[in-house]
Amino acid sequence: MNNPALVETILHWTAVVLYVLASLANTTGLIFARPRAERAGYRLALAGLLVHSAALLHRWVEAGHGPYMVRYEVLSSNAWMALVLFLLFARLFPRVRPTSIIVFPGVFLLLAIGIFTNPEIRKLPPTLSSIWLVLHVSFYKIALATLLVALAFSLFFVLKNRFSWAWLQRLPELGSLDAYSYRFAGFGFTFWAIGMLAGSIWAYQSWGRFWAWDPVENWSLFTWSLFGLYLHLRRFFGWQGEKAAALFLFCFTMAVLSMFFVPLLSSSVHSEYFQ
Repeated sequence: MNNPALVETILHWTAVVLYVLASLANTTGLIFARPRAERAGYRLALAGLLVHSAALLHRWVEAGHGPYMVRYEVLSSNAWMALVLFLLFARLFPRVRPTSIIVFPGVFLLLAIGIFTNPEIRKLPPTLSSIWLVLHVSFYKIALATLLVALAFSLFFVLKNRFSWAWLQRLPELGSLDAYSYRFAGFGFTFWAIGMLAGSIWAYQSWGRFWAWDPVENWSLFTWSLFGLYLHLRRFFGWQGEKAAALFLFCFTMAVLSMFFVPLLSSSVHSEYFQ
């Protein structure tokens, strides 16, 4: 097949289909206690990840730079990172596995939305050719993926605390759900901070200043501060349960706005790569 764009589109759509099937099988397995369906969901997710990886690698070769230049690439690579980290967490911490009911749909939605944006390949400007940009973007992707897992645990806590549905009773006890949400939030908070620091170094290397107070930088700092407040209230003021879960849901909403909507509404160096 001689059309690189067509190859990439086919690979991405194949990944979306596999992720949708994985979400359906996994959700069926979790809700109706069907281990075979749940295992099938993971196999389909792995198959989708392989195809998705091939699509990103193909894009990387064609574009000559990593998947962080335009919205199409950013959303696709965010979805990839979310699934890779989830599978790693699920391997290391088996209690994380039920969060797949949130992570799998989130992955295919990110990828599907990305496909409907402008897929045009753009060359990397000289100011963006820096290892610090790669680190800056990578740490934010890790933070988002981790916070997505924390979001699932927060939602699980609220649902299990309020409802007695059978599948919710198969989840870990409320104390464990609350603790995992707190720990993964702390992990995401840390990598968000490292991402900001790497971005500051990249900015100084490219433009001679660490911080320009543009809207995206301000929102990123504000969001990070909110997560810091969440962790502080939990650690030193004993916040837990639904009150803490509600605050985390607000923080996560701000994170989504900061990463995906502010670049579209503002004029800054960040909005250039997210068109």
